[in-house]
Amino acid sequence: MDPVTLVVTALAAGAALGLKDTASVAVKDAYEALKGLARRRLGERPDGELALDRHERAPDTWRAPLLAELAAAGAEGDGELVAAARALLELAGEDGARAYAVDARGSQGVQVGDHNQQANVFHAPQKP
Repeated sequence: MDPVTLVVTALAAGAALGLKDTASVAVKDAYEALKGLARRRLGERPDGELALDRHERAPDTWRAPLLAELAAAGAEGDGELVAAARALLELAGEDGARAYAVDARGSQGVQVGDHNQQANVFHAPQKP
């Protein structure tokens, strides 16, 4: 995962976990620290802070704009920001990652994951 995507993924995980009462203080603190570093990085960008604030409330809608703003702000070269994102995702553990349980017995053309594309053409068996 590229550094900017890592940061945005960690911000989304932190926002989602921060809304839960079960999130640890360490996760909440790590999220706030990451958000502060991202805000500092985006400070010079006219729409950067807007994208960050809106992403917190609607991560799916604001993912692409925040990715673009962070990339334009040079986030990929910000070692402190990237390290904070990694730390948050590590603290989030299983709660911050998506997991899939798949039983593919008898299936055809299976894909697991997000944002996949697949085109299948299945033909009925020919009768002898």
